[in-house]
Amino acid sequence: RHDKYFIDRTFNGQDWAHVREIYKKQEQDANQPNSLQLVTDMTKSLGDKYSRILDPKAYEAIQKFDLIGVGATLMPNDMKQIMVGSPPIPGSTAQKAGLRIGDFVTAVNGQSTEGRTSFDIIDQISENPNSKTVTFTIRRESPDDIPGEGQTFDLTMGRQYQEMKDPVKFKVTKSRADGRTVGYIRISEFNAIVKARLEDALTTLTNQGADAFVLDLRGNPGGAFQSAVEISSLFFEDKIATYVVDSKQVEMPFKTTKGHVLVDSKAPIAIWVDGYSASASEVLAGSMHDNCKAVIMGDRSFGKGLIQAVYGLKNGGGLVLTVAQYITPNGGEIQGRGITPDLTSGVPPMIPGLSSDTSKVDFDEVQRQLQMCTVPNVH
Repeated sequence: RHDKYFIDRTFNGQDWAHVREIYKKQEQDANQPNSLQLVTDMTKSLGDKYSRILDPKAYEAIQKFDLIGVGATLMPNDMKQIMVGSPPIPGSTAQKAGLRIGDFVTAVNGQSTEGRTSFDIIDQISENPNSKTVTFTIRRESPDDIPGEGQTFDLTMGRQYQEMKDPVKFKVTKSRADGRTVGYIRISEFNAIVKARLEDALTTLTNQGADAFVLDLRGNPGGAFQSAVEISSLFFEDKIATYVVDSKQVEMPFKTTKGHVLVDSKAPIAIWVDGYSASASEVLAGSMHDNCKAVIMGDRSFGKGLIQAVYGLKNGGGLVLTVAQYITPNGGEIQGRGITPDLTSGVPPMIPGLSSDTSKVDFDEVQRQLQMCTVPNVH
């Protein structure tokens, strides 16, 4: 029953229990029941363009955003215990290892999951991005077990990722009249390898003498929201990157981690956005802007501030469901509003390839705006 996580608790003004009964009856009455079509129609009735049903092929393709890399979805139950929330992806290492929906995950790589969220676990795993395996400690209850009891065992699973494009391109620009050495980085999407690739880019550019940076997020539709938070940790530590507000209007802060900053705090940073920069792109832009780490340049961003969770279905397909929204550290809503640029000039036209002309970026003005900026108090 994943519907309990849907952000619109009115279900588009419907009695959802009644809607479910109607579709169940249609399935039972059909001579040749098509469960996928029926559940697709039922999901469409929610009136949310982002909530949808994926066929098995589409569900497999979306796994490029799987940050754990084993093909399993972790989520809390009502007691905030971490569980396997959906059937593992067919053919994944989780399925091959025998992981089941409903299994309790009591530890990951020996570290207890008690009091932690699934996002905390992703952060933990991301601390060692090159690790080839991950170990879950599982508690599996049988129908005869008292709650809290059951069989406990470890499952070690290989981490594997779909072949995916490198989302980061970069180069250094040295021919500037002001003498600055500018590191230009284009991020095309937030997939499972984006953080590692950006770390490589920032390290290389810094070693080449870059003392100012442009992050080009134009045309980037987003991806894994958690990646945007992780990337913020490369620029500032132990501060709010974004807030997530769930269907119960509970506001959850997501902070950057400590000890991962790769860029000098004095280096001016400009972020380029346009009307096609969406979702995780807007989370990163809002995070960097509100924490006084970057000036936003270009056009107003798309304005997609809703978060979707992906759940596996028994038929091998998936359910994408809107479960929350994010707001910037200053409390700004992204949904329907986007990120407003500080500067609208100085950004070159976007052309295929590496649009790296940073010659018109006035980094003195960028520096001035950053010096005037005030980091928000936690609200």
